[in-house]
Amino acid sequence: MKLEKVAPGLFVLLWSTGFIVARYGTRDAGPFTFLAVRMIISAAVLWVIADAIRAPRIERRHISSSAVVGIFMHATYLGGTFFAISRGLPSGVSALIAGLHPVVTSFVGHWLLKERLRLIQWAGIACGVVGVVALLIERSSVKAASITATTVIAMVVAVVGMSTGTVVQRSRGREMPLLRGTALQYVAAGLVLVPVAIISEGWKMHVTWRNAAALAWAVGVLSIAAVLLMMVLLARRAAAKVSSLFFLTPALSTIEGAILFSERLGALAVVGLGVALAGVWMTQKSG
Repeated sequence: MKLEKVAPGLFVLLWSTGFIVARYGTRDAGPFTFLAVRMIISAAVLWVIADAIRAPRIERRHISSSAVVGIFMHATYLGGTFFAISRGLPSGVSALIAGLHPVVTSFVGHWLLKERLRLIQWAGIACGVVGVVALLIERSSVKAASITATTVIAMVVAVVGMSTGTVVQRSRGREMPLLRGTALQYVAAGLVLVPVAIISEGWKMHVTWRNAAALAWAVGVLSIAAVLLMMVLLARRAAAKVSSLFFLTPALSTIEGAILFSERLGALAVVGLGVALAGVWMTQKSG
């Protein structure tokens, strides 16, 4: 089975666990400290792998774009998401708000990258929005007290960061060496997150079995497996097609939250899942 056929579904499944990891990881560590450690370890692991398999070296022209992608896609997006969850925003709700970023990415990609979408693909984006909003309404009615201005602003910053990073990666990162380029992204993100963690949290990191497990999953599954899958997809597909996959992560995160944290999964959430699935299918249609 070709990688391109299984990669989208596998990516969605892996990426959806990131919001669960954020909930576990921020219980024993500051959000920025946890992410800084994650970026440093991930960069080191990828660079060792690249050396071991003699992967192509990164050229000077790729350095600036890789750094920009790292700052926006990893430091800004993950920083906003982890901060919001550490302030009490449920993992499912954070996934729902983050799931709206494909709309921004689709419009920016259409405008800047001249990626033309068919009518059915625009309809798919609309369905994705409806599905995510339905899930958001269902979840907010349960956890309304934890949805504050601070957490919502943090998630808006995260959405903007992810959309910006996606568009830059799609426009300037197609020829970037996968392993070393991604490692460089993590280095750039780490350079931003380390001082933020020191200044805002005093480098808060308590090593526990829960924290260690969350960090191991975040590095191995999310920062390496899932992100490399995303980079492969961005190199082969339009930005709107790849970003539309994120419409599914809120639904999966909500289901995971229902299983792991006994969060209620209402009828509106099920309807939202179905609409989001239809939206992704329409957006993935070839142009």
